[in-house]
Amino acid sequence: MAVAMGRAGRLPLRGEHARSVLGSVLRRGFADNAMPEKVIPVSSLSAGGLLSFFKGVVSDKLRSPLPPDYKVDPSLLQAQVPTLVTSLPNGLRVATETSKVGTATVGVWIDAGTRFEKPELNGAAHFLEHLIFKGTSKRTQRALEQEVENLGAHLNAYTSREQTVYYARALKEDVPQVTELLSDILQNSLIAPDAIERERSVILREMQEIDTLPDEVLFDYLHSSAYQGTPLGQTILGPEANIKSLTRESLAAYVSEHYKPHRMVLVGAGDIEHAELVKLAEKHFGSLKADPGARSAAELCAEKPAFLTGSDVKIQNDFMDEAHVAIAYETCGWAHPDAPAFMVLQALLGTWDRTAGTGDVTSNKLAQGMAATSGCMRYMAFNTTYTDTGLWGVYAVAKPEDLDDVAHEIVTTVTNLCFKCDEAALDAAKRMLKTNLVLQLENTSSIAEDIGRQMLVYGRRIPLAEMFARIDAVDAAAVSRIGHKYFYDREMGVASMGAVNAMCDYNYLRRRTYSLWY
Repeated sequence: MAVAMGRAGRLPLRGEHARSVLGSVLRRGFADNAMPEKVIPVSSLSAGGLLSFFKGVVSDKLRSPLPPDYKVDPSLLQAQVPTLVTSLPNGLRVATETSKVGTATVGVWIDAGTRFEKPELNGAAHFLEHLIFKGTSKRTQRALEQEVENLGAHLNAYTSREQTVYYARALKEDVPQVTELLSDILQNSLIAPDAIERERSVILREMQEIDTLPDEVLFDYLHSSAYQGTPLGQTILGPEANIKSLTRESLAAYVSEHYKPHRMVLVGAGDIEHAELVKLAEKHFGSLKADPGARSAAELCAEKPAFLTGSDVKIQNDFMDEAHVAIAYETCGWAHPDAPAFMVLQALLGTWDRTAGTGDVTSNKLAQGMAATSGCMRYMAFNTTYTDTGLWGVYAVAKPEDLDDVAHEIVTTVTNLCFKCDEAALDAAKRMLKTNLVLQLENTSSIAEDIGRQMLVYGRRIPLAEMFARIDAVDAAAVSRIGHKYFYDREMGVASMGAVNAMCDYNYLRRRTYSLWY
């Protein structure tokens, strides 16, 4: 049997939200009110007609025209499969992308995560992820596990700060059975007291394991410091005290409040027909009652908005051989028009590792600077996006005595982007980004993940051709505008860990966001 649980989305480096998702060069963003809801099969568009298509859809809503003679690879257009969407009367949406591969991934994406937990319930969403597979009113835990094993299926789940996901991979003929199984565990889970007590110790051990991972710990501290006083500052696993005190009543109340049909998307990707999944949804999820008075996730976020507070947190640990630092700037939400530039900027700064030996030959300015800083071992740019905010920045590992030089190099390089961006490097970054976005859709599970996430954050699925056009429209002028808006003379969130005695203080770095010598 394959039953797995994860924590994707907890951290920019490992989480689901670490991956940049489509941005927008439109005056309005990606939300469903920015473009028509009607699904237009991209395969019906010719490469030469793409520009006309965009002009016809968005009229004068473009911030700037698309690049001259912009073309999409015709082979990509031919391969693009439309995403079909149907809404049930109770508000639950069904979204599918069909491909004849013999297998399918079916899952439920829920607009609920750590952000929507009260402080005393922080950790409830992740706790439920563990409990959901421990038996229902129809199936015991043993029967559920045996059924999944007999099907040869893979049942998985993960929790992030804004979403919770339960999905299964199976042969196409088993789709009806796994859809019913997902419906059962989401609607009829026992949340039994004895299972709660068993899972407490499991989660506490998981917390101990995570505490041995420097990047995981550092990014939790970064979130708690940068988003202090807001729900995004909470960790996904929650504090130890909460894990020991959560009750069945509080967990059941969380499910009742947040597992609403209007905040769910049933996704199918692979060898499954849209009409078939709609019928299965009506049969197994149609009994979920709509709540006209219930608020959407966007309304809940607006009620308790998240915002960055300029801050610096240092975790002293002299027993660590390497020092770690993360420097983040506040960005925009998923559907904001500025979102694409941060995707491109993440690709522009990219990643670098001293053992790769590319520092002297790369066109990447930050990599060149890090290669010249003898103590830097590696770095990675990150771009973590939420409904109304985001964190964009760089995570680096260095020798403790050189941590201040590494932090200085990061901030000055970012500030330089406000004034000068190499066009050749920018074009290379956009090509790399587009390549990675296509490679991410390599199997039915990754396609289902892409559909589910986009349906929740945008209200629609973005076609690859549109995505590429938006990326290509980010030029050096756009980078400069974004830099002055979000980086130049702006507050940062800084977190460092290890033997951090040599780490420069916040005010030193803050001054480098506006002081430059040419």
